[in-house]
Amino acid sequence: MCYQFKQIKLKKMDTKKVWFVTGASRGLGLTLVKKLLANGYRVAATSRNQQSLVQEVGKTSDLFLPLKMDLTNNENVKATIDKCIQHFGKIDVVVNNAGFGLIGTLEELSDSEVRDNFEVNVFGSLNVIRNAATYLRQQKSGYIFNIASIGGYSAGFAGFGIYCSTKFAVAGFTEGLAEEMKEFGVNVSVVYPGYFRTNFLSSGSVKTAAKPIAYYKSARASEQAHLKDIDGNQPNDPERAAEILMEVSELYAPPVHLFLGKDAYAVANQKIELIQQTMAEYKNLGTSTDIK
Repeated sequence: MCYQFKQIKLKKMDTKKVWFVTGASRGLGLTLVKKLLANGYRVAATSRNQQSLVQEVGKTSDLFLPLKMDLTNNENVKATIDKCIQHFGKIDVVVNNAGFGLIGTLEELSDSEVRDNFEVNVFGSLNVIRNAATYLRQQKSGYIFNIASIGGYSAGFAGFGIYCSTKFAVAGFTEGLAEEMKEFGVNVSVVYPGYFRTNFLSSGSVKTAAKPIAYYKSARASEQAHLKDIDGNQPNDPERAAEILMEVSELYAPPVHLFLGKDAYAVANQKIELIQQTMAEYKNLGTSTDIK
């Protein structure tokens, strides 16, 4: 019992910390930026459109720095992080939030559509990590949040295989990164949100296959359900998600894996039960691999 208490013990909130948030002009990123500023934190926020940040949040100040950044260009990412350091003198918490949804079956999505999704969701985050880690490692403190999706833990949704695979990749490199940064006092978490009421599924945020194949009826039904029924009716509050990230950032021993939403917990538990059941059912066969 004492051990569990220590694991969730909070540090004293340090509002002098500098947060670096990508994909900050809309959705969870924008909500987080506003919540951080309202609580006195200093924030560098990035977007492909700097003016949208100015319109939504405000101009450059002692607390806020809006930055235009091309997530897919490593040199541009490096220069943008350098601007954050120059303005605030340091960087403490990195939130890799930028990304977009892609709906389409593996057969109908083109090579360029798939690569574009990986370029932003996977390689974009790696560009940020690569350049931010240098500062965090040298100062021997900090936190990196990589925002995945519950689809990065369970991908059993027709038409979402590619998007989910990008988020599986995020979960995978986050686990490795957590081990690599541990010796420098830097915490790392992968976040698996369920459905939060943002514009993630709205037009301009989510992409669909340019050349859909009508035979994939289950994928089309799933696509329409997300675009017409789920969009605008998501059960989870992004304001609360932002509060949780702030709270977790102040934990002495934060989790590497953070699930957000009752729906995320339900999907994760379903996946865990399926894996356990399958492993038990095929244990004799699967463990009969010893060299004799």
